Order: sequence, then C-alpha cells, then structure tokens
Amino acid sequence: MKFNLPKAIEVLTRTPTVLETLLQGLSEEWIFQNEGEETWSPYDVMGHLIHGEKADWIERMEIILSDGPNKAFKPFDRFAQFEESKGKNLAQLLAEFKTLRQQNLTTLQSKKIDAVALTKKGIHPAFGEVTLEHLLATWVAHDLGHLAQIARVMAKQYSNEVGPWKEYLPILHK
Repeated sequence: MKFNLPKAIEVLTRTPTVLETLLQGLSEEWIFQNEGEETWSPYDVMGHLIHGEKADWIERMEIILSDGPNKAFKPFDRFAQFEESKGKNLAQLLAEFKTLRQQNLTTLQSKKIDAVALTKKGIHPAFGEVTLEHLLATWVAHDLGHLAQIARVMAKQYSNEVGPWKEYLPILHK
C-alpha cells in the first residue's frame, strides 16, 4: 500500500484502544512474562511505546519540518523504558500512552502535511537521510510490530499447554 497520511492516522489512533482492550486488568503472569533472556514483556513494550511518543516520532517530525540547518536526529534510546517505567503499574502506562498519543496526533494533524512536506528530509544517526514519509510510515509499522510482539509473547505463555496443536500455531514458532 502506498503511504497515505489519513490511513496511517487510522492505525495510530486505534493503537491505544487496542492495547487497553488487550492488556487492561490482566494478571501479572500475562503482563510481566517475556520470551526469555533479553526479550520484552508486554509491560516493557508499553514503556518503550511511551518513550517513543516522548522522544521519537513528533520530535523527529519537527526536525524534518523545521527551517533550521541541522536536520540530524538525536539517537533514540530503545531501552529507556526500563528506567522510565520504574514504580508505574500497567494501568498508569496505558493511560500515559493514550494521553501522549492523543497529543501527538493533534500535533501531527495541526501540521497540514502535504505531498511536498512528505519529501522533506532529516538525518537518522544510523540510516542517514530519511524522509518525513519514511518516518510516518515507520511509526505505523512500529505500532503494528509491537502489537504483534505483545500477542506473540502472550501466546507463548501457553506454548507447551496447547499440546499437539502447537504444530498449527505459527505464532508459537517465531
């Protein structure tokens, strides 16, 4: 599918509700389990998504759209959630994510982004030049990837319990 901002916003708008519906009120076994060493639990993913709302998408969009000469992005700390989420419960993380996402979508929509704006560039610390279209499409794919990750981590909690059906459940093999 070719990038389309209104269609991207359709997904970005729904992510907080999907997460809230999936995770709110679940027991700790669902929320804090992961896939093994150096993997993330649903709780960890929520913290990561919050950090992205604070330090990635909109901040980088503003750099790309600015008239300033420096278009370089600050490196993104993919593990900041481990410190930032300390002392917070899942309900707090879900509420914080929902609020931040609403604010960020309001900011995004206030920019009146057109085809020319989508071609403007910033400098990613690892990839070099990237366009606003790349950034916004990545935001959507990032959301969907982490939704899939959370579902996979949760499904794997019953990896052994499904017995012979495991053969027919690809989510348990990834």
